[in-house]
Amino acid sequence: MIPSNQRVTLDALQHLIEVVAKLRSPDGGCPWDLAQTRETLTPYVIEEAYEVVDAIRTGDHDAIAEELGDLLLQVVLQSQVASDEGQFDLSLVAQKISEKLIRRHPHVFADVTVENLDEIHRNWEQIKAAEKGQDFAETQRLTYQLKRYARSLPPLMAGMKISQKAAAAGFEWDTIDDVWAKFQEELAEFQHALAHESKAAQQAELGDVLFTLINLARWHDLDPSEAVQGTNQRFIQRLMQIEAVIDRPLADYSLEELEQFWQQAKANLAKERAAKDQ
Repeated sequence: MIPSNQRVTLDALQHLIEVVAKLRSPDGGCPWDLAQTRETLTPYVIEEAYEVVDAIRTGDHDAIAEELGDLLLQVVLQSQVASDEGQFDLSLVAQKISEKLIRRHPHVFADVTVENLDEIHRNWEQIKAAEKGQDFAETQRLTYQLKRYARSLPPLMAGMKISQKAAAAGFEWDTIDDVWAKFQEELAEFQHALAHESKAAQQAELGDVLFTLINLARWHDLDPSEAVQGTNQRFIQRLMQIEAVIDRPLADYSLEELEQFWQQAKANLAKERAAKDQ
């Protein structure tokens, strides 16, 4: 007997599967959904994952539930596309992740005894290596772990992870002054590349500047991804304030006028934040 709360969940999932199947049906389905491939849907997977994270940051439960639904839709859609092509379906996706979780948690689903979280993590990595036919010692090499971060994480997050792991392994400056000196060195090299070198060299030097900034953030216990996200939001908020008071398109105003609007919006938002903090 399936508990009633689980039955409600299973019924809701089944309904979603049926809705997506109808959207992908050649008989009365949606032309847009029918035209999609796994490749064309990939950007939406990334976009929806970021929107889930943004909703979690707000703490709005309704928004979190909605965005998780959008992300779940991408899982169901990808599975439906694969099913339409005779490759796999959602049941296989669910089956594989269930088997993986059971296999990688022998301390829960088998008779393995663990003493601490470090031992759980080590067992997980050993099982994972065995699944992929890899040598466990090789997977513990620093470069193996860093390549995984670079491949699977957004660039800023990957940069922070790589910086942290490298520092823990001994690739670390002695003082924060040394990090600042490295930043000034990289900035000068970037400026030189902009004036005298190829686009590829400029791109490489820009990367070095950004990576050094990530290291500065790490030394000060700051999150560069959160910092950029905050700046993006503040920029949009200031533009919203400007658009609320102007009566013409932004392009119709001079740079001096826009700067005045910008500074006023900045001051207004600062007052609003100060009032909330009181």
